[in-house]
Amino acid sequence: MPPCPVRRATLVLALAAACGAASAQTAPATPGWPSKPLKIVVGFPGGSSPDLVARTLAEPLAKALGQPVIVENKVGAGGNIAADAVARATDDHTIGVMINGNMTIAKLINPKVSYDPLKDLAPISLVGTAPLALAAPANAPGATAQEFLAAARSAGDQWSYGTPGVGTVAHIGMELLKGQTGMQPVHVPYPSNPQVINAIIGGQIQLALLPPAMAAAQARAGKLRVIGVTSSSRSTLVPEYPSLAEAGVKDFNLEIWNAVAGPRVLPAPVVARLSALFSEIARSPDVRAKLFQQGWQVTGTTAEGLARRIQSDAQLLGGVIKARGITAE
Repeated sequence: MPPCPVRRATLVLALAAACGAASAQTAPATPGWPSKPLKIVVGFPGGSSPDLVARTLAEPLAKALGQPVIVENKVGAGGNIAADAVARATDDHTIGVMINGNMTIAKLINPKVSYDPLKDLAPISLVGTAPLALAAPANAPGATAQEFLAAARSAGDQWSYGTPGVGTVAHIGMELLKGQTGMQPVHVPYPSNPQVINAIIGGQIQLALLPPAMAAAQARAGKLRVIGVTSSSRSTLVPEYPSLAEAGVKDFNLEIWNAVAGPRVLPAPVVARLSALFSEIARSPDVRAKLFQQGWQVTGTTAEGLARRIQSDAQLLGGVIKARGITAE
């Protein structure tokens, strides 16, 4: 499996952000569109992170388009039901806010998924990214991240790690981390991250990759310990914690993200206009602050920037899936 392209990805995202700024100033005209309310489909329940992102974007988008923007929750299958609904839409007024798994590896994890994210979705804009936080029990061994990782290697398969399910980015990311550190903890899937956190606090598992804000809140309460974050450098979301790169895990950069996509049949001028608008909206001071509070570092790329990120992540995570034989249960 090829190494994670940290420098290349950084340059790509920087270029995409710069292109997004230029595009937002010259959003292409789309005569006659929109002719009715726009629908944003979300694959997770109200109050979830993707739902909050969608509702944060919906109001300024409605103002920009002069049409109502409706958020519709289609819950199930880790967001894939909603993604499939977007992929099948033919009304030119349906888009979706999705997580990276829905847009990169859904078909690799489960060949029965009815849509192909790389073929059936039109990338519009990468909205926000966040690293994951490597969490452990509060009394975990080692005074430093390096010492903790050494203890994890020594423990072999006597340690276990928890995730919110098979095929999640937390699961694939931990398998990637295992390959780069020599750790061998056993995977234990749970229904959701709150159960994973409870298992760490209770000592049933020794490791987990968690959303940074969630992990940091528990760490500040003294209930668990954050070893480091999976970005190539410290994250502005939780700057008090080192990156795993600082702990000696070279070329390790793993992020969760959310993005806007439409069906592949969405007309190119509509995609271009939405891409420019979402890039501008996400990076506006008010929306940027709201997304940061929700745990996201705003990116706001063009459609081309998101397409490159999809290809990069699909290659990285897909390599782990194939090497480890990970499939949906």
